[in-house]
Amino acid sequence: MSKLVVCGGNQLEGEIEVQGAKNAVLPILAATILNGGKNIIYNCPDLKDVTTTVEVLKKLGCHVRRHEKTLTVDSSQLNSDTIEESLMRQMRSSIIFLGAIIARCKRAVVSMPGGCEIGNRPIDLHLKALRELGVEIRENHGYIYCDAHEMTAANIHLDFPSVGATENVMLTACLVPGTTVITNAAREPEIEDLQSFLNRMGAKISGAGGDVIRIEGVEKLYGVEHTIIPDRIVAGTYLIAAAMTGGSIVLRNVCPRHMQSSINALRDMGCELYTERNRIAISPAKSLKALSMIRTMPYPGFPTDIQSPFMALCTKASGSSMFVETIFENRFQHVEELVRMGADIRIDGRVAVIRGVPGLSGAKVVAKELRGGAALVIAALAAEGVTEIDGVGFIDRGYEHIEKYLSSCGGNIKRKD
Repeated sequence: MSKLVVCGGNQLEGEIEVQGAKNAVLPILAATILNGGKNIIYNCPDLKDVTTTVEVLKKLGCHVRRHEKTLTVDSSQLNSDTIEESLMRQMRSSIIFLGAIIARCKRAVVSMPGGCEIGNRPIDLHLKALRELGVEIRENHGYIYCDAHEMTAANIHLDFPSVGATENVMLTACLVPGTTVITNAAREPEIEDLQSFLNRMGAKISGAGGDVIRIEGVEKLYGVEHTIIPDRIVAGTYLIAAAMTGGSIVLRNVCPRHMQSSINALRDMGCELYTERNRIAISPAKSLKALSMIRTMPYPGFPTDIQSPFMALCTKASGSSMFVETIFENRFQHVEELVRMGADIRIDGRVAVIRGVPGLSGAKVVAKELRGGAALVIAALAAEGVTEIDGVGFIDRGYEHIEKYLSSCGGNIKRKD
């Protein structure tokens, strides 16, 4: 297993081109099977989850080729409607293939998905929505069996604005005759990117970015080219890393509009940020201020995915900060590791209180999930001494070669096998 070795104390200075969004590329790659043609996807990050998604596509019979950041997917030879259990267990977002396979094959067999253990993430919303479209679903011994030969358009209300459930309905309903309406839909930018991709293929979808999405079913979709949007969580992580080390960096290939909650929080802490259409620059705070309270919420609220990196930053702030995690009940797994580095954090259920400390110290720590692992990297960059981070596989699920990007800006971070 690999580990990251970080020698703290260096200010980050330089420019970073932000990778494509993990949470956009995965459903878009799943959507390539809908048209039975050739699709060219640009700005695809080199991530563990993307590699797993490509393996799923190949097992389904697609031909996939990568050249640098471009993936070409030819789904004309799709010959399977089943995803192996070993692949489903590797990542939670593999469930997004369910809607695409159903739409293309009219049946599907998948096992229950895996992923980071950050709390209860049931797929009942996905299955309930698909049943409303007329899909017959049977669950048996950890497998989901779907028959979709008699689907009809429907009005679907989601009890919670689930990103995955919204995407699965979009993928399925775009080939179902009639008009399907999703209310209380997820509003994330990644939903907008999926709508853009599907509409390029010939779908008729409107409303993404709002809480009502309308899908008019079409008979056929066509192969297209598409560029993945920038990753707002990765961009936020690098801004936080700069603030943590007292450095100044410029991010390229970024969409500030997608990151307002993170930008506002950094400004509240005393950092200076300058935004342009696709660039963000950050200058260090004279003194980092605590955040009185942060409550994670569905977009456009404060993202649960950036909570742990911000918590790492708050260990260096003057005063006490409070985080209320409303999305996942087990998203504080990084706290024990930050405390090992000298942080002062107290947890009561879904509430964490962080009191700033004079400094952190290097230690041997373990990443237990994706975003918590990024928080440990941020803390290590500012800690005194050397930090060794195990569990790097989790970080690799969402951050493309994190050590190379941070090293390019002066961070002393290396990967060791």
